[in-house]
Amino acid sequence: MKTKKLTMTLVALLCLSLGWLPAKAQSEEVPKFEVGVHFTSITKPVFNNGETEPGFGGRFTYNLNRSVALEAVGNFFPQSCRFCGRNGADNSGNIIQGFFGVKAGKRFEKWGIFAKARPGVTSFSKGDGSYLATGLPPEFPFQFVQKRLTNFAADLGAVLEFYPSKRLVTRFEGGDTLIHYRARQTNVPTFDGVGNFTLLPINTRSETRHNFQFSAGVGWRF
Repeated sequence: MKTKKLTMTLVALLCLSLGWLPAKAQSEEVPKFEVGVHFTSITKPVFNNGETEPGFGGRFTYNLNRSVALEAVGNFFPQSCRFCGRNGADNSGNIIQGFFGVKAGKRFEKWGIFAKARPGVTSFSKGDGSYLATGLPPEFPFQFVQKRLTNFAADLGAVLEFYPSKRLVTRFEGGDTLIHYRARQTNVPTFDGVGNFTLLPINTRSETRHNFQFSAGVGWRF
């Protein structure tokens, strides 16, 4: 329920920010391009232990005007994440994220507040695991194989910026990262009733999960 309320709040903030857009360009221009680096963290929902995974990333921003910008963001979480799969026992490896979207809001002389909406992908290096038959009889003729799993995602939230100088920006972001896990089939070993192992296919339904994500960093405008 809390995650749904957070998402609705973020969408409302985005709509409000779009309502602030000026009817014509203002006289004071801002630099068109920004590059930045940041620390980021993603927190699993409370009902799944609420654990947090740290990472880092980079950002490229193109300012269309004082109120609207296009942004591309990439994040990397280097540690082997042991809570990021669809159940707490999964080891989903490290995480890579890529997003591209819009930032819109109000910019003042020394600070600005914006809403962000950025679709993209979140990829787990060991996100898809299943048992495969090896065809070799010892007692357990199966091998557990893990491979990369890439999911559609969306980064919705708010951005707070401060401008110590014309070329420097410090930035804080917070919001909801929605990850859509597609339906898939995995195999698990089981007994066939006469003492032999066999593989049992298990179908997993698609679902979308909410994750709180925070970022803090610095950027340069030119």
